[in-house]
Amino acid sequence: MTLSFDPSTVNIPKGHHIGGGYVDLPGVEIEVLRPSDQQPMGIVNDGGEPAVEMAVAAARSALKTSRWSKLAPRERAKILIRFAQVIEDNNVYLGQLEAAGSSRLVSGTITGDAIRTAGVVRYFAEYCDKLEGIVTATESDTLSYVKREPYGIVGAIVPWNFPMITAAWKFAPALAAGNAVIMKTSELAPHSLLALAQLAAEAGLPAGLLNIINGYGHTTGAAIVRHPAVMMVSFTGSTQTGAAIMTLAAQSGIKPVTLELGGKSPQLVLADAGDLDVVASRVSAAFMANAGQVCTAGSRILVEENIAAEFIERVVGKTRQIKAGPTWDEATTFAPIISRRQLDRIDGMVRQTIAEGGSVITGGAPLEIRNEGNFYTPTLLDNVSDDNVGFREEFFGPVATIRAFADLEEGIALAAHPIYGLSASVHTTDIKKALKAADGIEAGMVWVNQHGRSPEFTYTAGGYKGSGFGKDMGRAGIEEFTRQKAVWVNYA
Repeated sequence: MTLSFDPSTVNIPKGHHIGGGYVDLPGVEIEVLRPSDQQPMGIVNDGGEPAVEMAVAAARSALKTSRWSKLAPRERAKILIRFAQVIEDNNVYLGQLEAAGSSRLVSGTITGDAIRTAGVVRYFAEYCDKLEGIVTATESDTLSYVKREPYGIVGAIVPWNFPMITAAWKFAPALAAGNAVIMKTSELAPHSLLALAQLAAEAGLPAGLLNIINGYGHTTGAAIVRHPAVMMVSFTGSTQTGAAIMTLAAQSGIKPVTLELGGKSPQLVLADAGDLDVVASRVSAAFMANAGQVCTAGSRILVEENIAAEFIERVVGKTRQIKAGPTWDEATTFAPIISRRQLDRIDGMVRQTIAEGGSVITGGAPLEIRNEGNFYTPTLLDNVSDDNVGFREEFFGPVATIRAFADLEEGIALAAHPIYGLSASVHTTDIKKALKAADGIEAGMVWVNQHGRSPEFTYTAGGYKGSGFGKDMGRAGIEEFTRQKAVWVNYA
């Protein structure tokens, strides 16, 4: 199967998707550019309060007329399983749309992202009849039980780096739990989510249960969070924006939020990690995949000092094996940065890191290639102290710092970060050391001899400290979209 394609041949959705179909509303026009060549992908409008009001009305009507939360759980499951199948049937279209408009490579979007999105929907469909309550111990003439109920209308705000998958982590469990969803796309990569909403309608999901709105965070996103009918909000993005959403949710009426935020994830490489070339491939991929535009990117490499020199040399070699190019070319192995603004931010942060005492091992500048895309050279930095911006803040690009440590205890100590605690990895063939590191590292996710999620749905995602709270995926992922009701029956 040839995966490469001509992006000009892909059908681009237009408008917001509200109430089961595409809707044109007035608003500030946002030109969406393809990251690979800076050519126009399409234009969307900033929906703002009018779009949110329309979506709320559609969601209310859908919940009432379809009785979605009151349907037999298996009936909800049948519709969602049909939705998953329609996604799989359209994986080529969705994968091309995702690749053309984001930093995701077509080598992974058609057979990976689109299929995994279908898998997420199918996974949570199977949870529809498995949300259980409990009966508590009481005296013999009373009945006390706790049940889970949907919130009603929930809001979701998703980022641009993995549009389809991240969106599915939110809308699939929310729908399975019996909610209606109002979701804001990223203005940088909105189109695949609009297409997903249309496929949901074609699969028979009642109109108005899944509404996708385009717009900026400070306008449309804020309007979703503020709306009194939106009873809960789930957000994935930067720590700064997450804090703003928490504040807005509190100011506009107390409502729960779940936040999956930024990270400065350490990769702890012990001297007994095994074949250094294999480990170097794994470690370098952890900060170069998707050009480092991953919240869990392994951007802090910590290596035991007696193998440090050789290991660094091998990682440098891996950084020079990339093939940068358009996302729609299956031969491309290295992705573009999502926008020129983000490229400039990464470069500025690298320069500031150097100005504050850091030094460049390799890279350290934008990557010049034949087209007008946004590419940054894979970069390794050392001599980055704890008070340096390169240690404190998230690059969100293909940049990593390297630091040596003397023994496992020092490595675990260096893995700590004052702000972030999203994920970490440890590379060792000694299971005792691996488990000790996993216990000692303060992070919501720890991987051993890999870095990053496997294509599993049971594994929960979420962080500690400034990396957020609440969970995506797994049983916790659907429970986040329910609230508990305690019922006490006195039948004496």
